[in-house]
Amino acid sequence: MALKPLRDRILKDGRCFEGGILKVDRFINHQMDPYLMKQCAVELIRRFAGAPVNKILTVEASGIAPAIMLGYLMELPVVFAKKKKPSTMGDMYVSTVTSFTKHRDYTIVISKEYLTAEDHVLFVDDFLAFGNAGRGIIDLCRQAGATIEGMGFIIEKAFQHGREALVAEGVKCIESLAIIESLENNVIKLKE
Repeated sequence: MALKPLRDRILKDGRCFEGGILKVDRFINHQMDPYLMKQCAVELIRRFAGAPVNKILTVEASGIAPAIMLGYLMELPVVFAKKKKPSTMGDMYVSTVTSFTKHRDYTIVISKEYLTAEDHVLFVDDFLAFGNAGRGIIDLCRQAGATIEGMGFIIEKAFQHGREALVAEGVKCIESLAIIESLENNVIKLKE
């Protein structure tokens, strides 16, 4: 079931373009609506209430805002995978992710200091499309021996089958606050 304020905002301010692109930069990933972000975080907390999470994980940059809000409300640390290796980072886990919107591969890294076998992770991101960022996080968690308790997304584009890819990787709990069934003819069709 879609989060109603998010659903309403997607229909009001979301724009779609050829190639399955949904632009929500008016309220999620460029200009942000903090009140809507808080509503999303509260709903994710409700949906993952039974999960023994001790760390929130995301990928820079668009996942940081929902992850920070979630971490703040849950009083948990937030770690984001960086897209460029900082010169100050020593020992790290490394994975490669393909960007749907930028049409290129990039490397993501997390310091071994901030992801360990003791961690029970909730991964949060703005979009679930093909599942590429999620698969990168799964790879990093496997390298660290960390447990993924679940993955939460603000918007899922169901027609790009990312959920199936993540389930095939062994993720048991995936929650999306709004699911787009289609963007055909540049019309946003949300799942009820």
